[in-house]
Amino acid sequence: MYNTDLPTRAELPGAAQLLRSTFIAALVAAGLLVTTILPAEYGIDPTGLGRVLGLTRMGEIKASLAKEAGAEKPSPATTASDKTPAIQAPADVAAPEMAKPGVKQAAPAQHTMTVRLKPGQAAEIKLAMRKGASVRYEWSTDGGGVNFDTHGDPVGAAKDFYHGYGKGRNKNADSGVLEAAFDGTHGWFCAIARTPR
Repeated sequence: MYNTDLPTRAELPGAAQLLRSTFIAALVAAGLLVTTILPAEYGIDPTGLGRVLGLTRMGEIKASLAKEAGAEKPSPATTASDKTPAIQAPADVAAPEMAKPGVKQAAPAQHTMTVRLKPGQAAEIKLAMRKGASVRYEWSTDGGGVNFDTHGDPVGAAKDFYHGYGKGRNKNADSGVLEAAFDGTHGWFCAIARTPR
């Protein structure tokens, strides 16, 4: 019934061979942890090899995105230098109304804002919106590209809640309409994209 012969006891590895193989595997795993996994996942680069391979920057971006996603509302004691720069529009955007005959509709409000980011910096721009409200947006850069994550947070959201509208990497411009899926804040988290050397 077996297609292969079973090894004899003499052909099986001994305890010393198993210990040596385990020790070698542990050394290889530790080397990979220090040279690739720590730089790529957490931005920690004790050997410098991760920076040479471009893994450290990737880990730093992941860490900053994770920090931003897990950040709760700052306490009054938090200073501006303790957190990622964030800009939030204070006005609530009302849900769109249907045009009524004989009633003149007000022109939609237009706002322009400039955000300057240095390498390693990020910003979050959010609008307070009611479910169904929409905002037409257009943004562009005058330098390199940015990585962005368009998302929303409902009022009283759970800590791990995430609702994304879209993401982009190394983009110089974007435009469209963002329609709120729920009452809360909706907008963009932007970080400078790594520029090629």
